[in-house]
Amino acid sequence: MKEYTGDRIRNVAIVGHGGAGTTSVTEGLLYRSGAITRMGKVEDGATTTDYEPEEIKRGVSVNATLAPVEWRDTKINFIDTPGFADFVAEVKGAFRAVDSALIVVCATSGVQVGTEQCWKLAEEAHLPRIVFVNKMDRENADFDSILDNLRAKIGKRVLPLQLPLGKESGFCGVIDIYKMKAYKANGNDSIEMDIPEEYMEAAKEAHEKMVEAAVEADDDCMMRYLEGETISDKEIMDCLIKGIRQAIIFPVLCGSAYKDIGLGRVMNAIIDYTYPAILNDFVVTNPETGEEEVRDANAPMAALVFKTTSDPFVGRLSFFRVFSGSIKSDSMVYNASREKEERFGTVFTMRGKTQIPMKQVVAGDIGVTTKLQFTATGDTLSDKNSPVLFKPIAFPLPMYTRAIYAKKKGEEEKIASALNRLMDEDPTIIVTRNTATKETLISGMGDQHIEIIMERMKRKFGVEADLRAPIVEYRETIRGTATNVEGKHKKQSGGHGQYGHVIITMEPLPPGSGFEFVDKIFGGAVPRQYIPAVEKGMRESMEHGVLAGYPVVDIRITLTDGSYHTVDSSEMAFKVASNIAFKKAMEAAKPVLMEPVYNLDVYCAESMMGDVIGDLNSKRGRILGMQSLEDGMGCIKAQVPYAEITEYAVDLRALTQGLGTFEMKFDHYEDVPQKMAEKIIAERKEQQ
Repeated sequence: MKEYTGDRIRNVAIVGHGGAGTTSVTEGLLYRSGAITRMGKVEDGATTTDYEPEEIKRGVSVNATLAPVEWRDTKINFIDTPGFADFVAEVKGAFRAVDSALIVVCATSGVQVGTEQCWKLAEEAHLPRIVFVNKMDRENADFDSILDNLRAKIGKRVLPLQLPLGKESGFCGVIDIYKMKAYKANGNDSIEMDIPEEYMEAAKEAHEKMVEAAVEADDDCMMRYLEGETISDKEIMDCLIKGIRQAIIFPVLCGSAYKDIGLGRVMNAIIDYTYPAILNDFVVTNPETGEEEVRDANAPMAALVFKTTSDPFVGRLSFFRVFSGSIKSDSMVYNASREKEERFGTVFTMRGKTQIPMKQVVAGDIGVTTKLQFTATGDTLSDKNSPVLFKPIAFPLPMYTRAIYAKKKGEEEKIASALNRLMDEDPTIIVTRNTATKETLISGMGDQHIEIIMERMKRKFGVEADLRAPIVEYRETIRGTATNVEGKHKKQSGGHGQYGHVIITMEPLPPGSGFEFVDKIFGGAVPRQYIPAVEKGMRESMEHGVLAGYPVVDIRITLTDGSYHTVDSSEMAFKVASNIAFKKAMEAAKPVLMEPVYNLDVYCAESMMGDVIGDLNSKRGRILGMQSLEDGMGCIKAQVPYAEITEYAVDLRALTQGLGTFEMKFDHYEDVPQKMAEKIIAERKEQQ
């Protein structure tokens, strides 16, 4: 691959709902451009960008994969992204590296959940978008109904620049609305021809609408057009480019990746309509002043690492986009995020898993390097004499948690090491240790995400683990008071015996108070040296309550009396006596089982809020309020017992067709309903 300057580079993310054909389109673009000589199929596991075993096994993309092509003396860095919500982090990372998005829509399924999510993310990233209606050769493919669907779901600013030539199995080419010419597929090329008579009326109508939409992007052209003046073809094209780059016009193209129809015109549209990579100014923060600065491609070197992955053979791969300056092989760069210098080895690009060497990565280009010591996803690389910081990539919070157990004893450390490496690759994985339940917890975007992490851990690091639902952290407390409860430990076994005797009062404290120990001994009934042993005995007893062995909270224990033996008393004897008194007092003071309750903020379409609220009610949730947000979205605030929402990521996705998200945070403990408590206690006793 030859070297290109930033004005001859385009960076494009290929996105869409899973199954719309993003990977097939990427493969088709690689083939059409001559980057590959044979077009692989997803179902055969032979595509360039889906090469990981987890992707081949499922037939879906899991990673954002780089796929550069050369077309019309321009380098286009395509990034094929996953279409399922579990892997949205890959899309978010890719969107920080590109200047536009190619939204792939299936000609039979139309706009789906993933399409809307990708569109929304592209909107947030202020990216120009081109829509490609794929699979036009399929049965029931209907371009007009897809356009209506796009306008209804995405907005009226979508503008067809092509019409299909032929229908379903007879689909054989496209009609260019701007040039008013038809192009019939001919092998890896096309034949230009006049628009057939039966399509002429539709083409003229579409051309007129295109002119109307284009002139709206330029006030001067629009005034002249309204006054009846003829707008030249060049002016119409300039207006189109302006409208597309400003994301106020979204061109719609059509074709078939499988039949290699329309793909060359997709690359033409990308080159003609979207930004050259160096035309975009970018915003950074100056770490010395804390002020934001706007820079261009001529500024000192600044780059963002948007993806990290581990290869068992090559090591750690860091993917980066250079916004200004350049990065050469065997050079030193400054990681402004970590305030450390890094030595770059060789720099290269990748097409799927194939490395393509580069001498340098110039402004506007995307590159890869290996074995950076300190650098992670989201870090800024810059010139040490002119450090800057890019805004961190805003990855979504994980929503699905599982407890992870080693399959083989003694492999806990191996699993911890592997998980740390995987967290480097995927910022949406969070691993924590619950000290109360002694479980290692792994959190991700959904069940499929966690499943793939486990497969990847086995393949890359050779360790296997089991996943279980996390243990719910129940607590025990009391609702009554027990007074003058006696605990006596007396044992005689020849020689020194054991003797400890305490009398206590146990009473409840307000929620969140923890434990309070009060010493009310007068006259030395329990000698001073044994008081700490009594308190310690009580604290140890609180670790296992009398109902189901869960920790006890929010109680006050007052030591009121007791007795001792001058020879047989000891700290151990008083600890045992304390344990006896504690159990008796708990049983007498109306013990109850409590469960953790979480605050839940659920975000979904307003039309789905009724179903979500009904589901939360069935999970013993309390609805605290509802709020309308932008774009027909709403937020439901609720409090729900944790035991009911350990699978909520899966439940909500099914309920909202994948559009719903949520955030949760621990709030308080409250009593478990009696019947449920009896069941939990019985199950716990069976386990013990």
